[in-house]
Amino acid sequence: MLRDTAPVSVIIPAYNAATSIQRALNSVAAQTLTPAEVIVVDDGSSDDTIAMAKAMQKLFPAGTLLVISQTNKGAGAARNRAIDAATEAYVAFLDADDEWLPTKLERSMDLVTSKNYTLVAHDYMDVTPNGEEYVDCAQRFNEGPDPFVTLYLKGYIPSISVVTLRTAVQEVGGFDEGLRNAQDFDLWLKILSTPKATFTVFGEPLARYFHTPGGIMSHTERRITCCIQIAHRYLPALRVRQKNAFSIFIRRLANIYSEAFSTYIGSGKYFRSAIIPFRFAITAIKAWIHKDCTSDQYGSIFSVIFSIWVIAILRLYLTQFQNFIGPVMNVLRRMMNIE
Repeated sequence: MLRDTAPVSVIIPAYNAATSIQRALNSVAAQTLTPAEVIVVDDGSSDDTIAMAKAMQKLFPAGTLLVISQTNKGAGAARNRAIDAATEAYVAFLDADDEWLPTKLERSMDLVTSKNYTLVAHDYMDVTPNGEEYVDCAQRFNEGPDPFVTLYLKGYIPSISVVTLRTAVQEVGGFDEGLRNAQDFDLWLKILSTPKATFTVFGEPLARYFHTPGGIMSHTERRITCCIQIAHRYLPALRVRQKNAFSIFIRRLANIYSEAFSTYIGSGKYFRSAIIPFRFAITAIKAWIHKDCTSDQYGSIFSVIFSIWVIAILRLYLTQFQNFIGPVMNVLRRMMNIE
């Protein structure tokens, strides 16, 4: 029996994804609601990504799976190329190293069409070496009175969960190819900052996110730079919604640097960790000097900066102490056992 078809173009950017692209495409082919088209854009891969993707055409109706090749320009450019080629009313995003659960499109399309949302997203499973962890995006969506503000603060929408109107993406110019990181976060804010946009996040884990090995240090630095740029970019939209927009902006900066601090601590880069609070303070003070702040809460800025600095330094030294005391305790235990 033929399955129903959804007016959805699935967008899959791929770069050196020969070992994972078939898993991603298998998850699309297994959907209980079949997408009308699937577009893979190979972004200048040096492996067999193209061949592995084309080999999957037998799983899809004739003409449904389109594989495009371009020179290496980045994930944002690859997604934009796919969106330009798309013909359906909705687009859904999947990365070449991740996968969807079978009812992802069915549940997303039920919601987006019944409520006429501009965008819908959902929870997901984070696949780690220790197993799968549930990531509750819907909880963050429901945290405050304005989910756009919470999105600005915490960036809780993963690209692999999104179904949105193709025209909504095109009207705002698609992905910013100049951003080397967090392009998807920028696009969701860009779409949802328009007055007519509506969205929701529902609490079902309908995708699996796999961590791809890479250069963690350079990635973290890129993310700091891009996320600060995005925070500045949407401060005007925030001011339309909130009187205390600059305080929210400072909290966003704190979140950015806190994530970076945790990354550096986890990787053992203690010197980089130590300077993170100072970098946060400098960034916040620069924003104040440049008159990004329009509220009367200047004093609170410095109290927030000081609090973050104290917490960060305490975390740093506690971590160092833990790393130091562990070997010492092991030596003491061995001495006691000998005696």
